[in-house]
Amino acid sequence: MAVLIVIPARYASTRYPGKPLVNLRGTTGQDKSLIHRSWDAAMAVDGIDRVVVATDDDRIRDAAEAFGAEVVMTSDACQNGTERCAEALSHLGDAYDIVVNLQGDAPLTPAWFIEDLVAGLRANPQAAVATPVLRADGRALNGFLEDRRAGRVGGTTAVFGTDRTALYFSKEVIPFTTRKYDDDEQTPVFHHVGVYAYRPAALMDYPTWASGPLEQLEGLEQLRFLERGTPVLCVEVSAQGRQFWELNNPEDVPRIEGMMQQMGIA
Repeated sequence: MAVLIVIPARYASTRYPGKPLVNLRGTTGQDKSLIHRSWDAAMAVDGIDRVVVATDDDRIRDAAEAFGAEVVMTSDACQNGTERCAEALSHLGDAYDIVVNLQGDAPLTPAWFIEDLVAGLRANPQAAVATPVLRADGRALNGFLEDRRAGRVGGTTAVFGTDRTALYFSKEVIPFTTRKYDDDEQTPVFHHVGVYAYRPAALMDYPTWASGPLEQLEGLEQLRFLERGTPVLCVEVSAQGRQFWELNNPEDVPRIEGMMQQMGIA
């Protein structure tokens, strides 16, 4: 089964304009842009046939091509990364059985998250869409709660049924719990990892659907699938000692750089 990774990236982010070109400093003091580090994360994944950056911005195209990425130019009318992946696939043809959307704000995504995601979709032929979820420890949960208290949009959380299909995704912390957790303690909250794997038919259907009220309220593209009755398989992944965080706000830059220092990422 041929697998394509698309890294959607746009310059005109509402919350953080120019985010893909923000530099992150590793342990050696080397600065690399967010899009470069996301590309590196994609290239580390085994079993992938092709990786492309999909953007509508010449600045991102030029920066990506400068470090050797393949770039597909897409329309500035794309409302989110899933729509951008669908347009990229329309340019690249029907040679792929699975398309992975590695969003360009998750440079700490370990290779095995994507490998396990692809394996999960392959093992469930009835599933059309899959996404990883990571059980939050107390440190991560406290980080979510701190962001919400400060009025920042932090990580997304997920709840799912016994069949592992998603019930809901939210930028609020769900499920609600009053208990306090130690940093290294496991919690009932699952962090949604911003990666998706689609079968091409489901991906190409997505842009033909109007955005629904839940997607608009939460600002979460995956809710369009749920609102249209398309199940989303949640594949639980293991951190294996790695920390994970997305870059959503300028305040996340020092947080991610600190994680990179702790994990020895150059």
